[in-house]
Amino acid sequence: MTRLVLNREFLLRHAFSLAVFLSLGGWFGFDAFYRYPATPAKDLYFSIEKSEAPEGYDLEGFKKQKTQTQCILAALTFLAALGVGLHLLAAWRFDFSYDKEGFVYKGRRFSYTDIKSIDKSRWEKKNILVLLGEGWRITLDGWHHQGVRDFAETIKDSRNADY
Repeated sequence: MTRLVLNREFLLRHAFSLAVFLSLGGWFGFDAFYRYPATPAKDLYFSIEKSEAPEGYDLEGFKKQKTQTQCILAALTFLAALGVGLHLLAAWRFDFSYDKEGFVYKGRRFSYTDIKSIDKSRWEKKNILVLLGEGWRITLDGWHHQGVRDFAETIKDSRNADY
């Protein structure tokens, strides 16, 4: 059996994005929960604006608003990291293998004759095939996994047709 494996470029790009989001979230969180609260409002204004505050300016309001912004940015970047991480995990856990007689998806064996139709509308531009059967649908993405193109050739050979 040939198993689809995670595409190295996909893995590296998503791992890099995950690292960037986690780093940014940590930075924003550090500012929001440690640095900004520990910094006097006048000094915080100067460090951000690079000038003295105008006479009568609400420095505490400025500090509160900047701290809240850092909290929001930390939450959003950690949320983005969660999304990227879950997507990467789902692609990594995708369980699909095939041979000349059929394929196995999530531990269930299928014959090529079980495929009722194949959606190839995104194949030329994105290397995405959607296999449709009786009560099931499997999407194979060549950007996420190596081996999808070889699987497409195996389908073609097994069905003696252009899919």
